[in-house]
Amino acid sequence: MTDVPKDLKYIDTHEWIKGEGDKVVVGITDYAQTKLTDIVYVEFGDTGREVKKGDEIGTVESVKTVTELYAPVSGTVEEYNSELEDSPQLMNQDPYGNGWFVKIKMSDPSEMGQLLDPSSYSKLAED
Repeated sequence: MTDVPKDLKYIDTHEWIKGEGDKVVVGITDYAQTKLTDIVYVEFGDTGREVKKGDEIGTVESVKTVTELYAPVSGTVEEYNSELEDSPQLMNQDPYGNGWFVKIKMSDPSEMGQLLDPSSYSKLAED
């Protein structure tokens, strides 16, 4: 069983979301990093760009595959985790902490209500 923190929200493409006022922090779940195995490279989009819920916000490359990350909410990309450029393995080692991917300032905070709760995400990850 993978780790699914109870204080986060999730989307079905295996990203987690933590609300911090009018911003969210986004990363990949423990389930995702386990399936990807060793993460060797990340590619970021541009800071300052407007994204819509579901837009691609970056790419993660592992020894097995390349996968896209998606915006869980609409808003402005404010920051990418620059530590991942030199240490992409942080996404494997600490997916819910130092391995975060991006911070987005929300343009529509009501979208947070459309995200999966931990129980719903756990069921999705088990299937």
